[in-house]
Amino acid sequence: MIPSPLRGFLPGLILGILVLLLWGEPLGAQAGGTAAAYERGRASMSAEDWYSAAESFLECLRQSPAHAEATSALAECYYELGEFDQALSWVRKARTLARSNLEPANLEAFTLIALGRLEEAEPVIAWVLTREPYNREALFAQGELDIARGRSGDAVIRYREAIRRYPDDRRLLVSLALVQGSLGDTAAALSSIDRALLAHPGDYRIYYYAGYLNAKAGNFPAAIRYTEQALFYRSGYGPARTLLASLRYRSGQYEEAARLADEAIAADRSDIGAWYLKGLSSIRLRRTADALGVLSAAVTVDPEDEFVRAVLEETLLSSTSLEDPLRRNWAAWHFARAQDFRGRNLIDQALFEYRRGLRLNPFARERRNYAELLRLEGYPARFLEELRLLQEQGQGDTSLTDAVEAYDALLSDALFRRWSVDPVEIFRRHWKVAVFSVNSQSAFYHADAGTVAAAYIRDILVHHRNIQGLDLDLRQPSFSQAFRTAREAGADYFLVISVFEGERDLSLRGELFVGRTGAPALTLSAFKTGTDRLRNASLDLVEQIGAALPFRGSLVQRRAAQGLIDKGKADGVVPETVYEIVKQGRPTVRNEGMGLSYSEDDVVGTLVIERIDEEVSSGLINRRGFFDRVAPGDEIILQSQEAAGASPGKIAADPELRTLLRTLR
Repeated sequence: MIPSPLRGFLPGLILGILVLLLWGEPLGAQAGGTAAAYERGRASMSAEDWYSAAESFLECLRQSPAHAEATSALAECYYELGEFDQALSWVRKARTLARSNLEPANLEAFTLIALGRLEEAEPVIAWVLTREPYNREALFAQGELDIARGRSGDAVIRYREAIRRYPDDRRLLVSLALVQGSLGDTAAALSSIDRALLAHPGDYRIYYYAGYLNAKAGNFPAAIRYTEQALFYRSGYGPARTLLASLRYRSGQYEEAARLADEAIAADRSDIGAWYLKGLSSIRLRRTADALGVLSAAVTVDPEDEFVRAVLEETLLSSTSLEDPLRRNWAAWHFARAQDFRGRNLIDQALFEYRRGLRLNPFARERRNYAELLRLEGYPARFLEELRLLQEQGQGDTSLTDAVEAYDALLSDALFRRWSVDPVEIFRRHWKVAVFSVNSQSAFYHADAGTVAAAYIRDILVHHRNIQGLDLDLRQPSFSQAFRTAREAGADYFLVISVFEGERDLSLRGELFVGRTGAPALTLSAFKTGTDRLRNASLDLVEQIGAALPFRGSLVQRRAAQGLIDKGKADGVVPETVYEIVKQGRPTVRNEGMGLSYSEDDVVGTLVIERIDEEVSSGLINRRGFFDRVAPGDEIILQSQEAAGASPGKIAADPELRTLLRTLR
């Protein structure tokens, strides 16, 4: 008989045993499934298969939502995939699950830096370093923070200090080499990467970076050798295969570059870099029809790749007639964008797209829409010029004829008609600038990026009111040859363009030199992110050049104390501005820096602006000295107070360097 104290307890005990028997096996299986999913994720991470790793960690977290290690690992997967917002969300969850773990804190710092939230990243790094002063990940994060702030020199110091404590650390040695290379310290960069190779002789990644740094130094045979060794140690390593194809192209081995590009396309048809390189190789091999076909296919793969579209359009312009249907097809894309920008009241962007489209198809009826935008911007005379061009092209109709007559009457009292001058005939650009790319400068994602950007900038200068972009070969083998070419062409300045690319951002660097002496004049930089970054950075650089050059015009006519100059509202002329009048032919470009040189005796008077038209202005002439020496043809100059010396330019973060450092994680 069961004792009375146990009678109430026994049924509960039996029920508990039954529950364990029924549920114990599934709970154990669930725990085993969580562990298996986590281990699969770790294995995929080791193979750098981030998609499979993320899938495994998500499966693990579905079974065990509080799994701190899986949460942190999932955040790292999203970081490697470039999904930084998602990575930040998961890494912050990981930090709440494991507050004493420093690893998620470091990942949060890296993610914040990648997102550009530098002020938020700084206290996270400081928090880690207060707990572990020589934490390697925090030291890396601190170096990346310096680089993101444009202080690469500080990063070099940090990496060197860290290497004293961790002398054989792969990431530290490679990071130091990459930063030194970005600063132009080629010898130090190659020394650092050689040290990394000695410490880690079988690491395919170090061979890849050695190939990159030797390519940056212009040592293509060594770069090819190192890149081939990277592929020997890991045959399917995509970045090394891409780099090798680019190196073959840059070495003039265009057939081999095209073959490697074909292999990459066969492995991944969405590899836009391979399509681009194959198109470039076809151009160099003079297979224009093939190049147009390849580049057209590339645009369909990634319509937002500006380099691909720019090369395609330059090829069309150089190899097809004005009436070619291909031109109409690709111009239509720009016209559609222009219409979209106009609908959103983004007039400057719309004007730019109309100009790019009309460059391809000058006979397009969309010229009427372009003219209408000029009218809306307050340029009726330029509107009338465009309408007359449409009439000359045989595209006139009743409404266009009526508009021409109406605006011809409206402008009957315009300043240029009062002075009986034709703005088109007297129009002159007063600065000659040559644009070059030296040594076929290439960026991380696009070979010949410097040449493509230089062509883009020169095309923008076609519409600049005061700068003439000289029609010279963009690709120059060396600085000395660029100097010779610019000097012999009579350029006032020559601009050398370099491109630095990240996955989603781009930096243009322009070094302006005096055409007569080759001395430095100005350093320019533009950093842009998101879509249209090549366009926006190029426009920014052109704007910086225009702002740095002194205002320069000509005295076209003189009537007693009144003078007419060939610059107006479109050139930034404003009433009551006082300009110097300098004897014709006396101003010369300064030997170095920006600006013009002339003596006080060369200044024959001043001009005070009174009336402004679109393209001409008039004002009161005040002579200098007893004799009146002011004559038509004299130069009208406004010198900037900041034009005397070369500017160091604003230092922008190097997106290419930041991308390479992120791949080191």
